[in-house]
Amino acid sequence: MEKHIETILNETGLNWTVRTEGLQTTDSGIILPDKIAVIREDKSISIGNHGKGYVPFQNEELLELLFQIASHTGLELHSGGLFKDGGKVFIQMKSDDLRIKNDKVEGFITGINSFDGSTALSFGTSHNTVSCQNTFWLVYRKLQTKMKHSLNMRPKIDLILENIDKLIQEEKENFRIIERMSEVRMSDEVKDLVIRKMFDIAREEKLDELSTNKKNKLERFYLDLNGELTTKEDSLWGLFSGITKYTTHTMKKTDNTEGKIFGNTGKKEREIWHQLAEMVS
Repeated sequence: MEKHIETILNETGLNWTVRTEGLQTTDSGIILPDKIAVIREDKSISIGNHGKGYVPFQNEELLELLFQIASHTGLELHSGGLFKDGGKVFIQMKSDDLRIKNDKVEGFITGINSFDGSTALSFGTSHNTVSCQNTFWLVYRKLQTKMKHSLNMRPKIDLILENIDKLIQEEKENFRIIERMSEVRMSDEVKDLVIRKMFDIAREEKLDELSTNKKNKLERFYLDLNGELTTKEDSLWGLFSGITKYTTHTMKKTDNTEGKIFGNTGKKEREIWHQLAEMVS
């Protein structure tokens, strides 16, 4: 198992450890007794500052936990990565797939950890639509799978194994919702509601009187949306896929994964998802 763990850590760019050090001011050298820095050891850089009670959960420990989960569930380790020099890290396990006509939606269970204090150790589901490589992250849904970094965290990790099954059941429900969305035609009212939510357009604002910058964003979005509606028969699933295609491929010239997991983009996507899910429930 050790060789397998090291191989995966290398493949995901996570084969490194952290240590904690005390903090002091640079000008007067005052020691901050209740603060520590998290140092990524291979690069000798700080990737987070915390209170003294913080205890790091190493990447190797995360992977060992995922091996336990894989053994428990039959899932296979798939991929992983990091953001901001390792301030945030994630590893995915492959779960089930959903086939809709000529397309396939791939499911993943994602384990997320941070050294920068942005999130506790947590798990969630994510999906990838194969035809267009759109991604959608439903993370932080099950609060009982979140665990704060402390000395008491490790004995509680077994609780995660009990809750992964709930995430798998949640994924099945997500697939059921996607199937229902694919069967319901999009109305102009729902399309307008989703666009205004995504682009922060007030109800009283007219779409043809927006700023040039926002009009340009909408124009790029419509190209993505129309392509998705063409292949998904003007359905609610096509509407939502237009959103995820825009945020995955067009919204930013650089990779937008971090924003889709942790940022405002992901928050909007999840809010839109829940609104559409309620319409077909």
